[in-house]
Amino acid sequence: MPYAEGRVYYDADSHIMELPDWALNYAESKYRSRLPEIDLSAAGKMAEAFMELRGARAHDPKTVRELEENIIGGPKGWAALGSFNSSERTHALDLLGFQQQLVFPTFSFLTYALAEDVELLYAGVSAANRAMADFCRSDDRLLGVACVSLVDPKRAIQEINECLKMGLSAIWVPSTSAGPRSPGHNDLDPVWARLAEAEVPFVLHVGGSTLHIQTEYKNNGRPEPQDWLGGGENIRSKDMAILHQDPEKFLSCMILDGVLERFPKLKGGIIELGAGWVPALLNRLDSTVHLWSRSEPELREMKRMPSEQITQQLAFTPYPFENIGNLIRESSEELYLFSSDYPHIEGGRDPIGRFESYLEGHSETTKEKFYKDNFSRMMTLSP
Repeated sequence: MPYAEGRVYYDADSHIMELPDWALNYAESKYRSRLPEIDLSAAGKMAEAFMELRGARAHDPKTVRELEENIIGGPKGWAALGSFNSSERTHALDLLGFQQQLVFPTFSFLTYALAEDVELLYAGVSAANRAMADFCRSDDRLLGVACVSLVDPKRAIQEINECLKMGLSAIWVPSTSAGPRSPGHNDLDPVWARLAEAEVPFVLHVGGSTLHIQTEYKNNGRPEPQDWLGGGENIRSKDMAILHQDPEKFLSCMILDGVLERFPKLKGGIIELGAGWVPALLNRLDSTVHLWSRSEPELREMKRMPSEQITQQLAFTPYPFENIGNLIRESSEELYLFSSDYPHIEGGRDPIGRFESYLEGHSETTKEKFYKDNFSRMMTLSP
């Protein structure tokens, strides 16, 4: 009996746990020796399981049988079923019971999409995107997420077109300025227009910008604790408190520059960045447009307030510890998406149970939107 049953569940966040050479096997030959292996330094204690599995590249039959017993609450990271092996992933999805799920990389975005050398950046993301397309190719339920940097708009368009040809389903862009440009710069309009035309959403995700607060804020005169995964590179409490700030900055500039107004068919997902900040974002941007439209003509020309644009075109995944019922009351039931974050530990060991406890008292219509309809709208899925 699958973990998720009784309704249609679309999972807006799942992951591959890459092996170090995962993308290199798909790189153009002229770049293969110049591209680094995927950096796993943020893995912490999870790397112990990886070291045991990197040679076999699959779990042994006995371990598979053990993992089948508790697919969502069992081992996470590389130790989870289907975390890096595509055949295992199909079996894992059967056991999870989700009808479809977006599949993000875990480490390759940080390794390649934020690289300083622009030529190697696009070579690296192209290789990673080919690897992702191959991983998801054999199962239509797996919706692969591509990585595309916006630092060079022409190369970004070329890479997006290649990703669309390969059947990838969403485009993860960094939660940063596009080099010297705002995400709302005129040079990027062809990018947003192409995604709108193709009915493929852009997505922002944790790891799309720096994970860490500035060093000065860490200095409190006391020893720094280990990160929560037991390593030295993952997030701590101060990092967690501000993870949403770069994506919020990105979205605010994008909206105030009129991107969603110009491209009303463009959709976007903000994934694994929490949602507690969303109701305040709606109010803040509406107030900003109301006040600054007196001095900024472009804001006066907006036909829809930012809150309308966001509700109609964007969606957000709450963490399982956030009270989704309250967030819906404070904003809109159109805004939020279910996600498992499988096989990451951050998704919890019973995400449906946690979300259901917060949705107690809400209508079946509201639940359907959270588990299915909002995802379907973002992804433009056929009825």
